[in-house]
Amino acid sequence: MLPVRNYRNQTWLPTLFNELFDDWTPTVHTTPAFNVVEDAKSYKVEVAAPGMTKDDFKIHLNDKNQLIVHLEKKSEDKQNDNERRYLRHEFSYTTFEQSLILPDTVNKQGITAAMQDGVLTITLPKKTPEQKEAELQYIEIK
Repeated sequence: MLPVRNYRNQTWLPTLFNELFDDWTPTVHTTPAFNVVEDAKSYKVEVAAPGMTKDDFKIHLNDKNQLIVHLEKKSEDKQNDNERRYLRHEFSYTTFEQSLILPDTVNKQGITAAMQDGVLTITLPKKTPEQKEAELQYIEIK
């Protein structure tokens, strides 16, 4: 048995478009893929985000020693044309946030980020032995 739709009080064109687009979902919601790589001098966080630009990202450190990567992109595919009306527009909104707890060995002042070919790379340099020694707090015994 197939469902039957009542077409009374409707013209054929809107009904045709409703049938074509009712169950159509044009967007796929995915999250960017993250890689974290370590070498002797740094950690690198790579975020795969094809189609995104550096302006779509905000990166910051919070007071809990976390690196926050926030992505937000809004777009609208809309063309102005006085001779026709649109029965369907495609709007897009993407938002994503990921937090990474930083190890104590990261030099927070040296963190850099760059966007190239759809990949955001955040470089987290490790502290040098001198920086580690400077952070030690010796407490005088009285």
